[in-house]
Amino acid sequence: MKRVIAVSLLALALAACKKEATPPAPAAGTPAPGTLPAPVATDDGPVELKEVVETTPDYVIGISYATQAAKYPGLARELRRYADAARSELLEAAKGRTAKENPSPYELSLTFDDVLDAPQMMAVSADGSSYTGGAHAAPLIARFVWLPQQNKLLTAAELVPQKSGWDAISRYVREQLHSALSQRIDADDLAPAVRAEQIETGGRMIDDGTASDPANFAMFEPVKAADGKLAALKFVFAPYEVGPYSDGTQTVEVPAAVLLPHVAPAYRSLFSGG
Repeated sequence: MKRVIAVSLLALALAACKKEATPPAPAAGTPAPGTLPAPVATDDGPVELKEVVETTPDYVIGISYATQAAKYPGLARELRRYADAARSELLEAAKGRTAKENPSPYELSLTFDDVLDAPQMMAVSADGSSYTGGAHAAPLIARFVWLPQQNKLLTAAELVPQKSGWDAISRYVREQLHSALSQRIDADDLAPAVRAEQIETGGRMIDDGTASDPANFAMFEPVKAADGKLAALKFVFAPYEVGPYSDGTQTVEVPAAVLLPHVAPAYRSLFSGG
């Protein structure tokens, strides 16, 4: 998977071979005092989304906000919370770093981009990586879908409230991922026994990662139709969720026609045909 380099000034510092690490959880707890940028404003005030560039012998951090989310303080606060948690976890790990065990500095690279900016919905992607030792960097991937009129994040569980809906979405997503898996493996021209083993292992990861639980579909992006409404949702799966690290981030677009029978009535008007 290509790692996202959040700040161009860090390109040389981040070019070294990366090793495995455990990614920070979004919005994890209250970070330790003294390890974060300036405090986020109160719920009623503006939130500054300011580029972060930090370089020391122990760590390199680059956080970039290529987004217009600051116009919605509640959304901006969620982005800052995610970035602050990732930064806090990296700084905590860096306290225990030794040059002998880890000659390369620990590194955090994270960028926020706008996926959709419309009056009824704004969506922002967070992509990057965190390296705190190991075989390679851990991916940092999150998606934020904001409803300006309700002043809140839209969650998968709220969008599709019934398990029967997730059963249908799960079936559709699994079909697409299994098909993509077969195509990737066929392209490698493997021996039959090796192919069968990879199909079985990969298929098991897909089935585990797409069980009909909204938590497995928490990351999604709106796909805009020509009429300005939503033609589909693109569900995003980080490495390890439905495949090995080498497969990178995987996505599946689920069309509105599949989603609409299961979408909560309050949100059907967001979709074409709803």
